[in-house]
Amino acid sequence: MSVSNRSSQMLKGILSGCILVLLSQDTLYGYTLSLELEKIGFNQIPKGTIYPLLLNLEKKGLIEGYRVPSPDGPSRKYYNLTEQGELEKEQFIEEWGHLKKNVDRLLNVDEKKG
Repeated sequence: MSVSNRSSQMLKGILSGCILVLLSQDTLYGYTLSLELEKIGFNQIPKGTIYPLLLNLEKKGLIEGYRVPSPDGPSRKYYNLTEQGELEKEQFIEEWGHLKKNVDRLLNVDEKKG
């Protein structure tokens, strides 16, 4: 999935929701989070995009970070979901399902016309 300026705002919202889902499954730090996003197809996301999203989610109280010493160098900041983040994740999943259903319906109509 390549990122254009036009779609970057929409992508940031989707990525924020995906980050919440991933953090509901496991406690991760920034780099491992970007690797998990790559595994699901977000392989064109600049590494510098993830950290501002994490900071924003943390400021909103949706995730919390804590530092853990690393054997490979400086400490790493791990993140996990807060209760508020869990609620936000559930809302994201519900809204995504609704949006996906509507867009799929629209695309299916276009395919039938073509």
